[in-house]
Amino acid sequence: MNYRKNFASLALLAALSVPLAATFSTPARADRPAAPKVNPLEIISCPPMVVPASKAERTDFSETIHGVKVADPYRWMENIDSPKTQAWIAGQRNKTDRWMIDAVGRGKIRAHLDKLQNYARFSRPYCESGKYCYAKNTGLQNQDCIYMSDSPDKEGKLILDPNTLSKDGAVALTRYAVSPGGKYMAYSLASSGSDWNTIKVIDLESGQALQDTVSWVKFSTIVWDKEGSGFYYSRYPAPEKSSETLGGVNAGHTLCFHKLNTTQKQDQIILANPDNPDLSVYGGCDDDHEWLIIEAAHSKDDNTAILVKKMNDPHAQFITLPEAFKGQFSFVDIIDGKLLAMSDFQAPNRRLLSIKLTENIIDAPWEEVVPEAKDALSGVSCVGGKIYADYLHDACSKVLEYDANGKLLKEVGLPGLGSVSSFSGKQKDKTAYYSYTSFNTPAVIYAYDTESGESKIWHKPDLSFNPDDFKTEQVFVDSSDGAKVPLFISFRKDVKPNGDVPTLLYGYGGFAINMTPGFSTRTMTWMQMGGIYAEACLRGGAEYGEKWHQAGTKTQKQHTFDDFISCAQYLIDHNYTKPSRLAINGGSNGGLLVGACLNQRPDLFGAAVPQVGVMDMLRFSKFTIGRYWTADYGDVDKKDEFEALYKISPYHNIKEGAKYPPTLITTADHDDRVYPAHSFKYAAALQHAQGGDAPILIRIESKAGHGAGKPIRKRLDENADILSFIATAFGMKEVSFK
Repeated sequence: MNYRKNFASLALLAALSVPLAATFSTPARADRPAAPKVNPLEIISCPPMVVPASKAERTDFSETIHGVKVADPYRWMENIDSPKTQAWIAGQRNKTDRWMIDAVGRGKIRAHLDKLQNYARFSRPYCESGKYCYAKNTGLQNQDCIYMSDSPDKEGKLILDPNTLSKDGAVALTRYAVSPGGKYMAYSLASSGSDWNTIKVIDLESGQALQDTVSWVKFSTIVWDKEGSGFYYSRYPAPEKSSETLGGVNAGHTLCFHKLNTTQKQDQIILANPDNPDLSVYGGCDDDHEWLIIEAAHSKDDNTAILVKKMNDPHAQFITLPEAFKGQFSFVDIIDGKLLAMSDFQAPNRRLLSIKLTENIIDAPWEEVVPEAKDALSGVSCVGGKIYADYLHDACSKVLEYDANGKLLKEVGLPGLGSVSSFSGKQKDKTAYYSYTSFNTPAVIYAYDTESGESKIWHKPDLSFNPDDFKTEQVFVDSSDGAKVPLFISFRKDVKPNGDVPTLLYGYGGFAINMTPGFSTRTMTWMQMGGIYAEACLRGGAEYGEKWHQAGTKTQKQHTFDDFISCAQYLIDHNYTKPSRLAINGGSNGGLLVGACLNQRPDLFGAAVPQVGVMDMLRFSKFTIGRYWTADYGDVDKKDEFEALYKISPYHNIKEGAKYPPTLITTADHDDRVYPAHSFKYAAALQHAQGGDAPILIRIESKAGHGAGKPIRKRLDENADILSFIATAFGMKEVSFK
């Protein structure tokens, strides 16, 4: 958990969101005898459950954009705190809760999720000044806890338990960093799933909390100075009105320095750009805390700049490294006075560059250390004097080991086709840590000897199922324009695809976020129920580099939906399932995906679950950090991009009278990343337009946000609702697990 090397994840958070964890899937039980036993996946002949409509008021509100009159009959829902909106929310919650009472197997699914989730989970350990820190969850704790030891092979001492900070488990630890010397630990907390964080500090020797409190932190690292006297962090100005805390536009990201035992009012502004309030700035440093490294990102594109200055020199000025904002530059490390950065500048699949840190940096060119390859470079780390480059080969991890000068030494042996985290550790460490996961394997933590090249298990989960009972196939689907789209298909080995197997298709396709194999208790539960789980690697992600990403952005966003629809058609054409037994799911940008595909092909799906989705593509930039998404989605103020957005916007393209399949929309009342009004307006419009009798429900979680930090209890409740909703939509009479 070396946070100085985690800029990329922060940039993606500011862009929109990491997708929800890989969800679930649906195959059938073809091995069951006929009578007298009942196949739990047999279709029921009775009609789907019907719930009274409770439709929202429609107004005649509209506005003209680029000469086009755009109706927005539910604009009033954007005022979430109004009595009118709150009354609608209460009615929808009641409606959904009543429906779920009779959902098939809801109680059994919830109990089974508990059983699967109840295993100890660890993060990769990281070492600072001889102290090894890691996060641990014993199984069903709402939030992970922090432990510390003087050896990675000894059981750690509990340092921080966020579960004691609230009765409902809604306070989550989001980030932590130990000071040089190991005296203090600064950590950030988020409440009810909000992106707003508060940073606090604990004295590791006494165990006592300091009085220091830093508020209004969002999308920030925590970077200690060399003396451990204070730390750097990023924040936005406090909202002027309490009503703006949830949905207000965030602008003016600022890097500050907080000195211990002072108030936040005394914090020093290190870097701000009032002339460009849409610029985001993130702090980092090298192993020795000699250099302060800043990554700055524009809101209008994906390009970044790196700025550096001597950390302990109060008179030093920031120096901007060459080719600023001409591509993406991600700081990796500093070796022998050279700064390493991963970049797609003149290399769409990314490469590793270096530059000598001198007073004349601005005149020095970047030098290539590791050239661009056929596979996309997804991450780089430096441990034990070596460079470890993470590549994606057809959406599966591959790790190559180089010496400090970029000479290829070997390919690191991995446990199988799956996803591997970047190697964590410092240059002087002899051991690097990484995790491996796949669709049927929860994360296993490995300790890698950088000298011998041997991997040993540091932690392996104790499971209640046998991973060998499941298998994953990878196929390549022809999209509408001939692009080859990777599709993972996972199911129990005894399930025989026969054209009638309930199947769940998951996708994301945006913000250069990769869909790679990963474990989820929801996915495993679905497969144990006999279902097929399929996960598509759509354009808009970066599974094949920046060209693959750009092919699913702005005026080309339709490619993402075409890819997903083509994957759905593949599952039908190749006898895995049929439309009435095919459900689609995605979250955040994936919620947009599901909503758009549901509008375009309602006949192709038997159920849909869009989660915390961006549903109003004409107003996403009006809330929270939505303007950062224009790099992927486009800008409504530009006519050609407006036209493209208007064509795909889920809210604006619902067809009145169309027969939509059973649909469960999910959101949360504290989602300050994708404002919940997106889902409110979409749900109201879909309920109004529904020409069939299939239920259109919205599940509105209380005291929760976009997904990060959600207590395990709430996550399992939501997963049970989703799986039982799909089971009911598919007409299952009962559920069982194998």
